[in-house]
Amino acid sequence: MTRRIPRALARSPIPLFRAGLGFVFGRRLVMLEHIGRTSGLRRYVVLEVLEWDSRGLVIVSGYGRGAQWYRNVLAHPDVRVWTGFRRGVSSAAEPIPAAEVPTRLAQYRDRHQRSAKALGRTLDLPDLAGDGPLRADVGTRLRLVRIEFGGR
Repeated sequence: MTRRIPRALARSPIPLFRAGLGFVFGRRLVMLEHIGRTSGLRRYVVLEVLEWDSRGLVIVSGYGRGAQWYRNVLAHPDVRVWTGFRRGVSSAAEPIPAAEVPTRLAQYRDRHQRSAKALGRTLDLPDLAGDGPLRADVGTRLRLVRIEFGGR
């Protein structure tokens, strides 16, 4: 079972992003504004970035498909992103197929070994904490989402 990060700790970067200080986290963290699937209210979550390119980024749901933010972006894929000096950039979220997850996570682990190990230990995910091959079911346990800047 995946461990939970204390809510206060997980939410502590949000005021910094909202104040325009997201640059202190570099390109490793992003704040995602999404719409609650039931409430319709704006919600915020800070997540680690797995990949960057000129058109967007890829983020991981360490709590799998049960994560509230993940369920919300499936229901309402129009999101806004805060990262670095970017504030409230309209974007579109799209889940990445489970078959692609092991390859992308292995690439992330190769590029960011210390961070991947720390995240793996924190969330009790030995796939990220270890050096061996990722288990075949990692794509069903963890979910990746592509965030495309500019929206739909």
